[in-house]
Amino acid sequence: SAFAGAMLATLLVFGLAHGSGSWTPSRLLLTGVVVAAGWGAIITLILSMTPASRLPGMLYWLMGDLSNTARPWPGLTILVAVCLMVFPLGRALNVLARGSLQAAALGVSVRPLEWSIYLMASLLTASAVTMAGSVGFVGLVVPHMLRLALGNDQRLILPACALAGGTLLVLADTLARVMIAPEQLPVGVITALIGVPTFLYLLYRSR
Repeated sequence: SAFAGAMLATLLVFGLAHGSGSWTPSRLLLTGVVVAAGWGAIITLILSMTPASRLPGMLYWLMGDLSNTARPWPGLTILVAVCLMVFPLGRALNVLARGSLQAAALGVSVRPLEWSIYLMASLLTASAVTMAGSVGFVGLVVPHMLRLALGNDQRLILPACALAGGTLLVLADTLARVMIAPEQLPVGVITALIGVPTFLYLLYRSR
């Protein structure tokens, strides 16, 4: 169900953002913001209709919560399977980063490659959110930081992102458990506190 919802959101964003030509970053961004606002309204409606006894768990999950990840094997299985499929695509993704026209001229099947990446990203996002809730900024900050340190070779960036993203989440969860022990903070709060200033710094550097 989570994967179906992720795919529905993906199809909505890309379907609505496709103008007379092709997708542009600005159209994708604005469409994503609007679709996210719509899902946020639906989530608020669900919360307003939920019994009070179940609200704390739902709110913690929405802010990111690893306390219910007693069975990590489904998520780990999906992660390993997707990594085995996406790592060999690093060379083609390096070419695609130059632009779709140049990639097509160099023999890359652009549209199948793009949709396979969208499908795998949706599957990974769905499994991660199902297990850990809405933990923000990990996927937004970690790749940009690694690009600054390692360059833009996808054959190196892809496995590094998998390792560094998981490491950041474990460190953030550890901080969430010990900062105000015996109480526990949502891990999404810690990643936001780390991610917001880091992302602003990256924006300042790229200016």
